[in-house]
Formats: sequence, structure tokens, C-alpha cells
Amino acid sequence: MEELVSVASFWQGKKVLITGHTGFKGSWLSLWLQQLGAQVTGLSLAPNTEPNLFDVANVADGMTSIIGDIRDLALVNKVFQQCQPDIVIHLAAQALVRYSYIDPIATYQTNVMGTLNILETLRSSDSVKAAIMVTTDKCYDNKEHHQAYQETDPLGGHDPYSSSKACAELLIDSYRRSFFTEANSTAIASVRAGNVIGGGDWSEDRLIPDIVAASHANQPLNIRYPQAIRPWQHVLEPLHGYLLLAEQLFNHGQNYAQAWNFGPLAEGEQMVSWIADFFAQRWPTFTWSTNDQLQPHEANILKLDCTKAHEYLGWSPSWSLAQSLDQIDKWYKHFDNNDNMKLVCLEQIRLLTNTAEH
Repeated sequence: MEELVSVASFWQGKKVLITGHTGFKGSWLSLWLQQLGAQVTGLSLAPNTEPNLFDVANVADGMTSIIGDIRDLALVNKVFQQCQPDIVIHLAAQALVRYSYIDPIATYQTNVMGTLNILETLRSSDSVKAAIMVTTDKCYDNKEHHQAYQETDPLGGHDPYSSSKACAELLIDSYRRSFFTEANSTAIASVRAGNVIGGGDWSEDRLIPDIVAASHANQPLNIRYPQAIRPWQHVLEPLHGYLLLAEQLFNHGQNYAQAWNFGPLAEGEQMVSWIADFFAQRWPTFTWSTNDQLQPHEANILKLDCTKAHEYLGWSPSWSLAQSLDQIDKWYKHFDNNDNMKLVCLEQIRLLTNTAEH
């Protein structure tokens, strides 16, 4: 695909600000942009797990890393002034559904007011030509049906996390309509990705990290909703979409300043039990059972319609779900072997890029 050739040349020397660069997705994206020759600055809280991908893959070596809180408007302004970014990719978030029940205030403060701070700072920035605001597939008013959600479907959210992301989507759209209507103003898009999986995720209450932890502890994993269907995709898949979209925003402005879905093909929409069974076959120390205790509400079915990204960005998933899980299996085996995890990550980025090209 010729757009990947342009990705490599396009990012060379671009000043990119990533919020949430110490997180799972942010660390992978930071490594990818470093490899592409971008000048990367990150603003984020310190990593909140031990171990974490940011440290394991030595992500800070090759970028400017600023530890801080996006809820601090003065700090956000200061970082923008120092960095003078060409492109902003806003990933920072409270990203866990179950934690949003524990601390809904922090969830809304980060996901809504933090996003507001980024948008407000974009209003006064003379340097930013393109901004990508990352929300989630859970921002839709989920009817628990098998029909895939399109970008024009109603927003909603049962749990505080999903609701906060729907609020962020409304906020982004309001700012775009109110303050970024001129042809030369910052082009702002929101992106809604399905469940991302990949090596280096140690977050709480996520399936792959829970499987890894149970396997290492040689203890069975109790799974809350084994029959729940999710749009699983390797973390590099939507990140590739974000890179393609950012280039179009930068070069073609408001034509691409919309909401975009990034999810797997239909074969990637599998039950939680399917993922668990895959690793049970690969890892002798891993077994699982069903947790029958009453749990907070989580969606049972989530599917995305990504026709727009396919047609207008030339983006489509590069790996099948089995291929993605195979890469995750290899990643954690490298980690257990104390290999150089930055090189492992960069190699997986190269593999996905080569697959997409062909």
C-alpha cells in the first residue's frame, strides 16, 4: 500500500506531542514514531504498573518525556509552548471500565476535563495543524445487538468510563463546530478503537494481562464474562490507522476532521473464552474457569463498522486474530527470556508494516 511509504517519509522531522505516552498504547506509538524519525514529546502521568512497557522497552530514550497531569491546564499550556507541536495525539485517559465504578470523579475529570484542557490549548496554538483525540468503541449507546456501530450512531454509556468517553466525543464535536471551522484551523478528529491487545500490557482487569499473571502464578483464572464478544485487535492496528489519519488531517485539513472507527474484521469479533482457550493451548501453566459472582455491568456485545476508514484512509487490519495472539505469545516469551524488549517491539512494528504493504 503506497500510503505506508508516505507514512515513513511524512513523519520524518515532524514535531509530535503525545499525551498518555507512558501508557500501553502510548508507549507503542512513541516507539513507532521514533522509528519513523519524528521529534516526539510526551506528557503523561508516570506509569501506574510494575512492570510497564514504557520502562521495559526503554521508550524514554529517543523522546522528550514530561511527567505531568493533563488536568493541569497551566502545565498543558506550558508543554505546548515548549514543544510547538505540528501534530497532537491525545491518548491520556482513565481507561478502565471497572475502575470507573470505584472512582467516577477521577474518571470524568481526566476523560472530560483533561480533554477540554487539550482542546482549549489547541485554540491558542499557532503550530498544531492536526490533532487526533482518542476515545473508545464504548462511547456508543450500546443496544447489545450484533449490528456493528457506525460513526453516526447515537452516543451513550452505561458505566462511568463509557459515559465519560461519550461526553468527550460530544465535547470534541462541539469545539470543532464552534472554534475550528476555518480552512486553515487545526483539523481535529476523534478515533474509536475496539479492544486492543498486545505485548507489554499489565493493566488491571484486562484479559491478556490477567492471563499472563495467572500463567506465571500457575493459578487458574476466574473469568467474569467468558461469553462476552469483543472486537479484538492488536494494538498496532489502530495505531497504524491513527498515523494514516494524522497524515490526511495534516495535508487535507477539515475534510478528515470527523469521527473514525478502527476495529478488526469480523473474524476478530470473538468471545472472551476463545482468547482464553488459545493461550490455554499454548501455555501449559494456564487454565481458566468462570467467575459466577455478581459483577458490575459490562457490555456483552461490541462491534464496529470500519467502512469509512477502509474507503477513505486505505486502512484495514493486517493481522488475523490468531496472528495477533501469536505475536503476543512471542512477545511475552521474549520478555521471560530477558531479551531487549525495545528491539522486540520494533521488530513487531516492522512485521505489521511489511504485512500491510503487501
